[in-house]
Amino acid sequence: MTAPFRPYGTHTALVTPFDAHGVLDVGGFKRLVEFQRAAGVTGLVPCGTTGESPTLTWEEHDALVRTAVALVDGKLSVLAGTGSNNTAEAIRGTRDARDDGASAALLVDCYYNGPSSLELRTEYYERIIAAVPDLPLVPYVVPGRSGCALAAADLAHLHLEHPTRVPAVKEATGDLARMRQDREFAGDTLAILSGDDDLTLPMMTDPAIRAAGAISVMSNVAPGAVSALVTAAAAGDADRANRLAEELAPLLGLVGCKVFSSCRLPNGREAQVEDRFRNPLPVKTVMAGLGMLEGTCRPPLGRMTAAAVAKAREAVRAVWSRAPQHLTPIEEAFGVSIEARLADDAVWERLVARR
Repeated sequence: MTAPFRPYGTHTALVTPFDAHGVLDVGGFKRLVEFQRAAGVTGLVPCGTTGESPTLTWEEHDALVRTAVALVDGKLSVLAGTGSNNTAEAIRGTRDARDDGASAALLVDCYYNGPSSLELRTEYYERIIAAVPDLPLVPYVVPGRSGCALAAADLAHLHLEHPTRVPAVKEATGDLARMRQDREFAGDTLAILSGDDDLTLPMMTDPAIRAAGAISVMSNVAPGAVSALVTAAAAGDADRANRLAEELAPLLGLVGCKVFSSCRLPNGREAQVEDRFRNPLPVKTVMAGLGMLEGTCRPPLGRMTAAAVAKAREAVRAVWSRAPQHLTPIEEAFGVSIEARLADDAVWERLVARR
């Protein structure tokens, strides 16, 4: 049993734990859900981008949604990721999520195929709305991942025609001007949820956007602190929201990680390479370093370079140094010492990829 979907507050985009061999770690997933529940987040988002949905089988996907639904015990909502690059598969996943008790479904724009905004609306979202009655659907606009984007006008069309079925959008365009269009076209009734941790506060405080909350990656690590930031921003407590954002900034800026490294080619030449490690690899590296996870990601995601792992470690160290209260709940929940793990080079070296 889950709570009804609440289009506000903090919804954690859950990572999917795997063991060292890439096998789904259901026990680890349960520990993460309990950690989130104890922190008082608004809802959970299993099987999204952060959950590595493209590498999950549908059987694994369904098992994770069912597990989340069972564990929240009516206290939190479960917004299940069910998007696909195949409308029929998205219908199947959304129908199963509904039948498994999810509160709502998160639908990423139909990636790789490159549909127009009109096609996204009519051949994807509207077909899913018609095929799976009663379940609220949240479009997830992330052109950097999908290679396409539901336009603000088509989003407004869906919301205004189906206000209870499409109550919110996850906005991960990184484009504040586009978000202002979302609000202008759809009006006050559309809930805009931040899909970029470092933009959550600007999105909530911009009077032309008025975001209602976040679907957060870094709340996997600091759920209480991210929830407090969102709550403060919603209440208009600018001093507290700004302080929390400043304290969390090293983590919130680590959702993606860019570093340069050198590479020796087979012919002996050295080349400089810019590596861009994308979500969820940085957050899972942090979680593995802190002892919250055993493994990291499934291929094609792998491990980060030494420079990137060092950057992740320093981000944690910066938060721990300035505001340790945001991370101390990890110690009790996972039976670890953050101080000891930050000081242990071997813990972080084992997370490094070799070029």
